[in-house]
Amino acid sequence: MPITFSAISNKDDWAGSSWTIAKDDDLAELIARVALGQSRYVRRVLKETGFAAPDPKETELSGALKLLIANDPKKPWHRDGWMFQVISWIAANLQDPEDLIAPPHMIHAHKGFDGIHVRVDPKTHQISSVVICEEKATDNARKMVRDRIWKEFKGMQSGERDNELAAEITRLLETAKGIDVDEAVETVVWKNARHYRIAITIDDNHIDAEGQKELFDGYSAVVGGEVVRRRGEVLHLDNMRAWMAALADNAIERAKTMVAANV
Repeated sequence: MPITFSAISNKDDWAGSSWTIAKDDDLAELIARVALGQSRYVRRVLKETGFAAPDPKETELSGALKLLIANDPKKPWHRDGWMFQVISWIAANLQDPEDLIAPPHMIHAHKGFDGIHVRVDPKTHQISSVVICEEKATDNARKMVRDRIWKEFKGMQSGERDNELAAEITRLLETAKGIDVDEAVETVVWKNARHYRIAITIDDNHIDAEGQKELFDGYSAVVGGEVVRRRGEVLHLDNMRAWMAALADNAIERAKTMVAANV
């Protein structure tokens, strides 16, 4: 698997994991396939074996390249943000394979939720929780958490985007079997059914337990209740922008190779 995980936590404040990229080439292959519109295949390959990959079409390549190329190499924020959301989606499928997880967005700077996961009790087929995700590739993790993510979570807790959340969950649940969608969506208004997940890039300032404690300081003040409601996921990168650029170039070459093989 392209990502491995080590548990991290801060007592009753939050819990989650630190990610390690096991092999850049494997990750680039999966990102290339998502960019080509093959997220369903990627989701399956993360959970199963023994089936053939779909053949990408030449017409799909131009759209994939728009996702993988930064319009301005000096300002790659949107490209890097999209790729990190794909990485976070891959991580989520590895960590929680039974969850219903919304596929990655297929445009840069999408205005919806970074990620939505729905947890379903396998026995009752009832929603146990809805996980609302903030997934950020950033050079200043603490500032992003303190000034932006806490604001977003406070808004969600107060019900500011309940209509958007209901629509997202409805679309996701309509793909599942044996679930009463209308009844399930009703649980959206129950604040204790909402869990939150931050996935964020970090530098050396937040690589250890003390740094991570400082990074997520204030989490329980924004999102109350049991620790399971507050999840923190981190990916340490020495030079995040350079690594993202190299990963994008790798994915571009793989996408081109996939398409060329089927022309």
